[in-house]
Amino acid sequence: MLQAIHHVAIICADYARSKHFYTEILGLQVIQEVYREERQSYKLDLALAGHYVIELFSFPAPPERPSRPEAAGLRHLAFAVADIDAVIARLHTKGVDTEPIRIDKYTGKRFTFFSDPDGLPLELYEV
Repeated sequence: MLQAIHHVAIICADYARSKHFYTEILGLQVIQEVYREERQSYKLDLALAGHYVIELFSFPAPPERPSRPEAAGLRHLAFAVADIDAVIARLHTKGVDTEPIRIDKYTGKRFTFFSDPDGLPLELYEV
């Protein structure tokens, strides 16, 4: 039986830029970083609040993947936050634009979207 989601794997176009974004801007912690010579690829394991959540990969010349509007496949990656206004303010100070805050009509919770350096849609969801 399934127990939980173990991690999300993301292939980035510019490894240094994405590593900076996920670690310095979003604040994820590096667990391990390896270079896989046979694949000419970095693999960066990242944690959020001590839990392994993201594998960030680099590959030579990865093909682009459509992400908006509403392309088939993974729609977005959502992060739970306690204070959405504070997180948005922090992102804005680091040059990250966010969409206007919306209200989930079923839960009444506030949420917004922004993008990683490759245009992957990311969500902040206030819990």
